[in-house]
Amino acid sequence: MITDWITPLTIGLVGSFHCIGMCGPIAIALPLKEHNWPSKISGALLYNTGRTLTYAAMGVIFGLLGQGIHLAGFQQWTSILLGVALIISVLFPYFFKQKLNWENLVSGYAARLVNNLRKLFTTGSYSSLFLIGLLNGMLPCGLVYVAIAGAINTSDLVSGAIFMALFGLGTIPMMLTVSLSGNAVSSGLRSKMRRVVPYFVFLLGVLFVLRGLSLGIPYVSPKAEKLELHSEQQTEGSCCH
Repeated sequence: MITDWITPLTIGLVGSFHCIGMCGPIAIALPLKEHNWPSKISGALLYNTGRTLTYAAMGVIFGLLGQGIHLAGFQQWTSILLGVALIISVLFPYFFKQKLNWENLVSGYAARLVNNLRKLFTTGSYSSLFLIGLLNGMLPCGLVYVAIAGAINTSDLVSGAIFMALFGLGTIPMMLTVSLSGNAVSSGLRSKMRRVVPYFVFLLGVLFVLRGLSLGIPYVSPKAEKLELHSEQQTEGSCCH
């Protein structure tokens, strides 16, 4: 259904204000040719293409995982558990602000990636910009984890890849603006929009739970047999390709 593809685009568009805080410094510092706008735009697009391809590769992996879960007959429970995980991810920081810092858990991995990125910033070649994007896509990011949950819930390898690719495309307008215009987006606007992200993630979690419960609500929580039929159609479509 077309609504399945609107979701990742919306996650990307809404969440891109969160991306400004996480990946914005990298986007601003890209070694673009400042006085050559065609080259500058091409370089920024290559960087964002690299990010999107990394997300799509993740979609293949996690879509395959979701497909295995679906074949094992746990699709509904997976949707519920993913939804609960998203809801907890929003509520957790409010109750345990000082007890656990998630960033510390991945700081070593992130530091190695940033070090590799730093080396690529010494050149302004198109290949280095593309590689920066590829590596940037692997940086730890809560918003990417939200998209991965959606890719698992597609229960299909190809659909998982498309889901993550559309998520990446959704982030491009804002990230491209940041790359080309620096800090053109005011800190006040960024702060306001970032406050919206947790509410959006919470709503997405609720939708995942409702989908798994199969309450018979059209589009939101279809009956299990309809959910099963839709997944089979997706699988058949991917086989035909």
